[in-house]
Amino acid sequence: MQNIKQIELAKIHIAKKQLGLDDDTYRAMLMSVAGVNSAKDLTSAGRASVLEHLKKVGFNGSKVYKGRPHNAGTKAANAKQLGKIEALLADAGRPWAYALALAKRMYKKDALEFCDGRELAGIIAALAKDAAKRGSGHPATNTANSSRPGGRSHEAGGDDAA
Repeated sequence: MQNIKQIELAKIHIAKKQLGLDDDTYRAMLMSVAGVNSAKDLTSAGRASVLEHLKKVGFNGSKVYKGRPHNAGTKAANAKQLGKIEALLADAGRPWAYALALAKRMYKKDALEFCDGRELAGIIAALAKDAAKRGSGHPATNTANSSRPGGRSHEAGGDDAA
């Protein structure tokens, strides 16, 4: 059975990952909050202070979404695309497993982490089409204004200029 120290250290490291702190920022935070360079040197009070600080800056202590790619929310090259996929999934109320199923069906990939930028763009397009079909109203999926005949907006050069 894990002791309290191990559990608290694990939470600190999970927070570091969830908040996307690089090593230098993380160590600077440890030094300013608890006066140590490494989490292993934290006292019980130090661990409590660090956890409290991490919660103040955004750590919520909840689990990361099941199926969420490990490189989502990082500075990885595809992180923005994964963020877009996450937003589209949330808007549709779908789990990450839905995007994974798209990756498997469209590109024969076993994980979203293995998709390159072109493949992720294809998954985004598929999710956007799904959102349009459902009429979600997600701003990124509505590129045409259908309030005018032919889907042309007044600003896009409608024929009846005033």
